[in-house]
This record gives sequence, C-alpha cells and structure tokens, in this order.
Amino acid sequence: MTAADARSQALASQARRVHTEVLLRGLPAMVAVLTTAVQDQLAQPAEHALQMARRDAFEAWQRASTPWHARLGKSLRHAYHHGAGDSRSASLSSRPQNLTLVSDDTIEREIIASRLALAMMDKASWEFSDLRNRMQSLERVEDLQQQDLLRAQVLARLVLDAWFEAGLSSSVWQMLQRWLHHEFSQLLNEAYHEANHWLIQQGVMPEVDLRPFIRRNAPAGGMTQAAPLGPAQGPGQAHGGIAPQAAQVAVPAGPAGTPASQSAQQVMAQLQRVLARHVPELAQPQAQAPSRSGMPAAGPATRSGLPAAPAGPATMSGHPAGPATRTGSPRLTAAINHAQEAVQRRADKVATVDQQLTAPQALDEIRHRNQALKQVLKNAADTPAERATIELVALLFQAILQEERIPPAIRVWFARLQMPVLRVAVGEPDFFATDDHPARRLIDRMGSCVMGFSTSTAEIGDALEREIKRVVQVVEAYPDTGRRVFQTVLTEFEKFLDHYFEQENEVSKKGVSLAQQVEQRETLAIQYTIELRKMLSEVPVQDGVRDFLFQVWADVLAVTGVRYGPQAEQTKAMKRAAADLIWSASAKVSREDRAEVIRRLPPLLKTLRDGMGHAGLSHERQDEHIRSLNNALAAAFTAKTAAIPRERLDDLMSQLETLEAMLPSPESGEINETLVRDLSSHECDGLEVVAEGGAAPTSAMLAWARELQVGSWYMLDYRGRVEPVQLVWRGLRHHLILFVSPQGRGVLFQLSRLAAFLQAGLMLPAQDESLTVKATRNALAKLEVDPSRLLA
Repeated sequence: MTAADARSQALASQARRVHTEVLLRGLPAMVAVLTTAVQDQLAQPAEHALQMARRDAFEAWQRASTPWHARLGKSLRHAYHHGAGDSRSASLSSRPQNLTLVSDDTIEREIIASRLALAMMDKASWEFSDLRNRMQSLERVEDLQQQDLLRAQVLARLVLDAWFEAGLSSSVWQMLQRWLHHEFSQLLNEAYHEANHWLIQQGVMPEVDLRPFIRRNAPAGGMTQAAPLGPAQGPGQAHGGIAPQAAQVAVPAGPAGTPASQSAQQVMAQLQRVLARHVPELAQPQAQAPSRSGMPAAGPATRSGLPAAPAGPATMSGHPAGPATRTGSPRLTAAINHAQEAVQRRADKVATVDQQLTAPQALDEIRHRNQALKQVLKNAADTPAERATIELVALLFQAILQEERIPPAIRVWFARLQMPVLRVAVGEPDFFATDDHPARRLIDRMGSCVMGFSTSTAEIGDALEREIKRVVQVVEAYPDTGRRVFQTVLTEFEKFLDHYFEQENEVSKKGVSLAQQVEQRETLAIQYTIELRKMLSEVPVQDGVRDFLFQVWADVLAVTGVRYGPQAEQTKAMKRAAADLIWSASAKVSREDRAEVIRRLPPLLKTLRDGMGHAGLSHERQDEHIRSLNNALAAAFTAKTAAIPRERLDDLMSQLETLEAMLPSPESGEINETLVRDLSSHECDGLEVVAEGGAAPTSAMLAWARELQVGSWYMLDYRGRVEPVQLVWRGLRHHLILFVSPQGRGVLFQLSRLAAFLQAGLMLPAQDESLTVKATRNALAKLEVDPSRLLA
C-alpha cells in the first residue's frame, strides 16, 4: 500500500469515527426527549384502554430506557470497530429454507426498521450523498458495503435490536414512533454533516463531483446511484434525492390508433378476460384500466412522476398518488423480501467471486432459482389472487429473460427486477390492466434501448449498461416505495438518455450537435421572417425585395447569428445590408437619390452574395436572386409611389439592430410551422437531411411519429441502404428528429417526412410491440394451454 493509499484509508476511518461519536454524543439528549414525550402522553386525557396502554408504555420506558441506551451505544461502538455484520438473529434472511414459517414478530420488526431508515434518509439524503461520494473516493470502492454503519438501514437495525433486547415492545415503539423518527433523522443528519465537514477540512473533495450521477439537464437535482427517495431540499439542491420538478414532468399519453398502442390494448384486454374467468378478484373493471393507448384512466390523466417520499399518501397538484392499492399478506411480503435478498446476494457473489461465470450461465442459473422461488412464494400466499399474481409475473419475466435480442449481461439486471415488480403487482392489480403502469414503462424503455439489431454489449455502451444497473439497484433499495420508485427512476432514465446521446455516446454526439445547430438556425430563420413581416407590413417595398428578405435573407441572418453571435460585426453588417436593400428598392424621385443608389449598389451586391454564400446557396441560386433584385431596383427608379422617409429608415435600422430582443423564446410555441422550409441545404458530412420519399402522411401516422421515443431502434430504407438506426434526439418542439446508425451517420427528419416514411414502410420499428406487451402475449399463450397453473 502506498503512502497516499494509507492516508486515504486513515481519513476514511477517522470520518467514520466522527460519524459514530456524533451518534453516541446525541443519544442522551434523545433519551431525554423520549422520556418527556412519554410523560406528556401519559398526562393527556384519553379513553380508558388508551390510557392504560400509555401507562404501560411509561412504566416500560422507565424500566428499559437506560438499558436500551447502553445496548445501542455498545452496538454502535462494536459496529465502528468490527463492522455491523448481520445481527438479525431472527431476521428473514436467517431462514432461507423456511420462508413460510417466519414469525409475525420478525416481519413487524423488519417493517419498523425499514420505515425508520426511510424516515432518516428523508432528512439526511443530501448529506449522505456527499459523504458517500467522499468515502468512495477515499476507499476506492464502487459503493459502500451493505453492512456499512454509514447506511441508515444498518443504524435502524441496530436501534431496533437494542430496543427489543432491552425489553421494549413494538407497541411502545408505535406510541413513540413520531419522536423516534424525528430525533434519529436529526441525529443522523448531524452525524453526516459533521463527517462531511471534517473531510472538507482535510481537503477531501471540497466540491463533490456528482456528474456520473446527476442529470444536468434536469430542472433541479438528479439521483445518485442509490439515492434515497426523500423529498428535495429546495430549489438550490443539486443532489441527494429526486427533484420534484423532474418527477412532475407530464408526458402526454400516446395517441390511440398507433400500431403499438393497438397491440397493447388488445393484449391487456385479453389478459383481463382470462383473469375475469379464472381469478375474478384480480380482474379490473374496464373503466379503471388506464393505458398509453387512450383507454379510460382511474388515476390522473398525465403520466406524472410522484415526489420521492418514503411514506405517506403522496399527492401532486391535487391528484392522488395512484390507483387504490391492496395490502399483501404478511407472510407473502416477508417471502418476497427474502427472495429479493437471495437474488441480490447471489448476483453480488457472481459479480465478485464467480467472475468466470459467463452471463448466459448466470441467466440459466437465475431461471432455475426463480422457478424454485416461485413455488416458495406460492406456498406463502394466502389468496388465489396472490398465487395468480406470482404466476403471471413469473411468466412475464420468463419471456423477458428469453428475449435473445437483449444482451445476456443486460438480461441479468432485468432478472433482478422480478421481485420488486411482484411486490408492486401484489399491491396494485392495475399492473395487469394497463400497459401504462410505471413498472411496465420502465422495463419497456430500458428494453427499447438495448433491443436493437445487435446483441453486442460493447455496441450498447458501458454508460448505458451502468445506468440500467443503477436503476435496478435503486428500485431494489427501496422496496416499500412501490410504484413511486418506478416512476421516479423512469423519469431519471429518460433524462439520462437525453444527456447520454448528447454528451457521452461517441457515435451520436456529433450528429446531435449538428442537428441542434440546424434547429437553432431554422428556428431563428422562422422568427426573423415573422419579425421582418411585422416591420415591413406598412413599408412600401417591391414584392421581389420583400420575398427575398423573407425567404432568403432571414436565413442568412440566422446563419450569421448562430455562427458569430447576434452582436458580432458580421451579423450587424448583414442587418445593415437589409436596411440598405429596403431603401434602395424604394421609390427614387430625385436625381441625388438615384445617384446614391448607383454608388451603393456594388458593395451592397457583394455583401448580399457573401451572405448567401455563408447560408450555403449555390452560385446558380445566388445569380438567380441577384437578377431578381436588379429587376426590383430598376423598377424603383420609375416607381410613382412615395419614397420612404429618412426617419422611417432610421427606425427600421434601429429595429433590425435590436431584432433578437423581440424574438420569442424557442420553447414558447409561437412559431408558425407553415414557415418551415426545405432543410436539404443543411446537409453536411456526418448529417443527411431527408428531403424526399413517401407520400403525404395521415393524421394517424403523424401521431405515431410524435410517439417515437429516444433510444428506440428502427430499420431505415433510404438512398439505397437498409440499415439499423437509433432515435437519439428530438428538437425542442419535436419537429426535428435525429436517427444515428451504428457507424455514426446521422439522418435528420422533419416530423411530417418521418410520418411519411412510417406510412410507406421505409422506417420499421425493431419492436412491433413493447417488451412487456410481448411478454404478456407469451404468458397468455401458456395460460391458454394450461389455465390451472394460475391457481396451482
């Protein structure tokens, strides 16, 4: 070990000591607060039964508070010196072969510990995120150990172990839960803060670099690899938790009539018919089955994510957090928890110990383990609906894991989502009624990015694989959060894709940059055209000159502005040329004015040619426009209309100089789409602009084109080539869409042209239906052969 490594390890150990000392130092004050809370409750009037319970709690606390304090302090010191280990002697994970016999007390203890950990992280998420990154940097590890004392769930387990060992009961905990959650949240946040403060004093990462974890294009903070699902800390927060702005992005439901939505609607309706016949209590009324295909929804009309809070009824903008849920039996909940832990432990062992085990071999093992776990879970189920849910989820993932177009290494991560999805499906039966459930949409979005026409992980990209891994780990880390964790990580994954294709993917980022320049230039050209029309609405200008300014010179101004900046001298020269052209083309009634036109004409024509050259116009097109302008200028010499006053010309020049200040923002949606012109002049090396092919598209095809999502794969037939392409970018108004081939060739479509290609079959999706819809169809085929397996 080098001296630098030894110092880093010493700093990490010292930071842990600071963290532990803060916890120990805060325990006496916490005990005092709890004692006061017990006394206050006892003093409050209540019905006889409650008053007796409070008296019992008071007596128990008086008897056991000191032992609890002592035991917890001893556990914290032991965990600091020797590691926390797994002290859950009666925990679920200690009975791997006897899941259905786990006691209710053990299940209740697990639930209490999970709620305490989530409550603590609700408060301390920001500080924990910073501390974790600093510790990762010092210890050179990918993430903290699961049994690290710095993790809230480890502290929660120690607290509960000491609580029950001291003779305190769960009923006393429930009575003091509000104060316990608040005090431990404050204490843990302080411990994280002091450890961070000490590390900063030692020069360890004064500014935490969260670029691998934060989605920079989100309105506010992003999510770390195992970011706690607590509420954001405010508008200035940059990390630690999920920003509500990101979670509140409303994605409009896909239009009815598209091929994918029609397929999904048919499959989900067929599944509901099967459930209605065999498991009526699991079937959902048709009116409560929202979907992307436009079916009626019981919940909010938007696909909004929910603020990432660990517990409590979540609402947003006055809407309920989601459809009504049902609670699974405690035995099944415990069995699912243990099954997930078993899958995680085996996956981690494969990643660290059995590295020689290939991904296909790991998948084969996972299939066998999942089959065994399925039967154990069914034995733990109390109702036919629970057994049917277990069977359906198992069939779905069996089909997903057999999808050969997903690389085996990615399928291993998909496999780890089976237990979290099962937990959600047990609590939310609408998972089987709609293809719009966040868990389904997350799997579909990740699947669409890797289900291209190649199964090579190298071509998928390490960054995308790491993101899928991060998403799965976050879902695993917060089992009690349900659909909200799926919605939150889905929002984060979609934002990751935008950032990934723009900044990280070597194949696509050049094409995205070129496409963004095209959009910026085209948007400015349209806006300049609108503003020029407003300026010249009451100015007597020859029609030929007016058309030149609107159709050609607006684009020249846009190109110059994008290339040099709106206040650059080159841009100002082009604006002066527009003013000179307007004056030259106005009526000339005096000999002096005509002489002035003749004097100005040669440099004006040179400026006009230079501008058109910058905009990419060929010499032939330039000559054509110059001839048209010469005719307009000649007509001005014989015009009988009134000349433009000098004051009006000065006013026009002033407006041209401040033209940018009058433009609406690109996001304002005020741009008239009828002004969008042919973009073929933007074609350059590395970017092809589709300017021909296909007939006028129908409204259904336009709706389908709007529905296509970033990351999905297609087969494109264009210019004699048939090759796979991936959708990597959509413009601000979704009018421009960029596809990139595996070789890095960018193909830019306007929305209407893309719809025409879809209509003509020149652009074919890699997936006729989404991953989960296809898996549902496969499950239905197996149920048709043997429907009894639903209740077996």
